Amino acid sequence: MDLSVNLERIKNDIHELAQIGRCRDDRGIYRMAFTDADMEGKRWLKDRIEHAGLEPRTDGAVNVSAELSGATDQARILVGSHIDTVPCAGALDGTLGVIVALECLRCLREQGVVPERTIELIAFSDEEGRFGGMFGSQAVCGQLNPDVLATLSDLDGVLLGDELRRHGFDPLGALDAARDPETIASYLELHIEQGPVLDRGQKSVGIVDEITGLFTWSVNLKGEANHAGTTPMEMRHDAFMGLADFASAIPRILDENGSARSRATIGKAQILPGAANTVPGIVEFSLDVRDTSPETLADLGNAFRKALSAIARRRNLMFEFQQKSYLPPVAADPAIVKRLLRQAERLELTHLQMHSGAAHDAQIMGSMVPVGMIFVPSKNGQSHSPAEWTSWTDIEAGANLMLHSLMDLANG
Repeated sequence: MDLSVNLERIKNDIHELAQIGRCRDDRGIYRMAFTDADMEGKRWLKDRIEHAGLEPRTDGAVNVSAELSGATDQARILVGSHIDTVPCAGALDGTLGVIVALECLRCLREQGVVPERTIELIAFSDEEGRFGGMFGSQAVCGQLNPDVLATLSDLDGVLLGDELRRHGFDPLGALDAARDPETIASYLELHIEQGPVLDRGQKSVGIVDEITGLFTWSVNLKGEANHAGTTPMEMRHDAFMGLADFASAIPRILDENGSARSRATIGKAQILPGAANTVPGIVEFSLDVRDTSPETLADLGNAFRKALSAIARRRNLMFEFQQKSYLPPVAADPAIVKRLLRQAERLELTHLQMHSGAAHDAQIMGSMVPVGMIFVPSKNGQSHSPAEWTSWTDIEAGANLMLHSLMDLANG
């Protein structure tokens, strides 16, 4: 059957949802998890599901889902993403995957297609980590417990439990969102790449083979604050110079201990006391390190620790670090990757097999069931900003690849 998605419906859905949480001043979208705008977005999605002739459901983690029933009771195919956003977001991150999943179900239902396996759309809650993780997919994978639910809070100290109760949900209900992995055959997700590789390579779609793991550190270098004019250079315990040495060592450490898929970033730094005429006594900074291999991540962690120790010793500093988070890498299921590649070739789409340098719900789901991901290009590599965009041609290509891949998996 020669099926194809309705691009006009996808366009309309993207434009409609983008108005929910939109700020007139900066044109960014503010639909952070469990804010009023996020809940309005969930209501919009349920309305669109009903309009498609499907039944919307909401679980205890406030994940929204709908299913196209299959002819058998075999394990189902899940497909989706998320509709919550970072502050001042664009219109596609997460959202595109949910809208495309909905369009695939609409298209199949309209054509009277009854797949062998049930196909279920799922829009996960809080993928962007307002409360420190990927709440919705973690709930589905049974990774939550009562203590976690009672203590999770955002950067402003707002408790997750309070936000859920504010919207009429029992926080402990999230425990009931856990699924039996035997009931799920696989999970698929379409997402914008959020990087420049596909756009620069002029490829319509990317087939993800691995999703990067990462660890983040909070690092303190402690020296001695002193007068900038009276302290000779050779007598200084300058914490900032320690940071400068460490930052300049990152390329060497990646070359010697990393891989082509390794990334390391110092994204935030604070110099104290912070006076123009004072030698810095303390520097606090973040370190974000990523790779698709757990062994490589471990090697990089050891190398960065050794570098900090050597720099501190040479500069007469003290250092300490705290690991703030760790997310293990996840490989996409090889059989699903092959199916996606085969469908991309059959549809004559320009494509690239690649890894994901960002975390996604597929990473959490991959700890429980086989997963696959489709990327579409991000114009100029931009994401997490109002400038985020993907051409309609590429969106249509990715959506049709998802449609045919779902049919392939649901009937395979």
